[in-house]
Amino acid sequence: MAHAYLISSNNTDETMKILLNVIKNIFCGEYEDNSNKCSLCHLIDINNLPSLKIIEPDGNFIKKDQILALKNSFSKSSVITKEQVYIIKNAEKMNKEAANTMLKFLEEPDGNVISFFLTNHIDNVMLTIQSRCQHIDLSFHNTLEEDLSITKEKYTEYLEVITNYLKELEVNKRKLILNNLKISEYEKSDLINIFKIMLEIYHSKLVNNYDKINHDVCDYLNNLSKNNIYAKVKLITSYLNKINYNVNENLLLDSFVLEMDGINNENI
Repeated sequence: MAHAYLISSNNTDETMKILLNVIKNIFCGEYEDNSNKCSLCHLIDINNLPSLKIIEPDGNFIKKDQILALKNSFSKSSVITKEQVYIIKNAEKMNKEAANTMLKFLEEPDGNVISFFLTNHIDNVMLTIQSRCQHIDLSFHNTLEEDLSITKEKYTEYLEVITNYLKELEVNKRKLILNNLKISEYEKSDLINIFKIMLEIYHSKLVNNYDKINHDVCDYLNNLSKNNIYAKVKLITSYLNKINYNVNENLLLDSFVLEMDGINNENI
């Protein structure tokens, strides 16, 4: 892993849920999704693990004293975990003194320290901090039929196509290049909507929130780990960006299927 990550998101709370599961995997070699048997994971859930610190704004800003306290708490090696991890929520709210102090900590960390900076406004994060982090874009999309400005009939049509598509990929484990022919018949605007709904399905499964999708397609994903679904959320998001460019849609869909299948073959 890198030693520092800057995560840009439009939903900090949802991002925190995902990030805490990632941190459980870092700390706990026996971590399993939805496991309630691990005392280490339980300490993370209740924010009582000494080697994990979460820094939030004190009032309107994150202040220098908070960063100094963080540095002091990590000045000694952890006796519980190999790594020490800290999360800076709303990183754009570090005042100038806090950001400068944090910069020194990033450049000269004590021991095996991994840092995560969460922000809704990446442009407001100090550039020198940005340059020392690996960037991750984890923006979530609201893709209900009304958000997509489509009719209920059209949404139902898309959903049927996606349901069959995911069933073949996740249950029957077939390569879907031939099946892409049906999806490739759609116009680009339709294809974008199909991918947005697909993204919402995986995201809903990832955060165990089915309120926004009233169907059973998520049942096809029950045997997948959160890491697997998270990897697919990232992949679908990247292809949503690619669709907007002037590309051959048939080749794009073939590539998408192969990459989705590759994630399954990695057994993550």
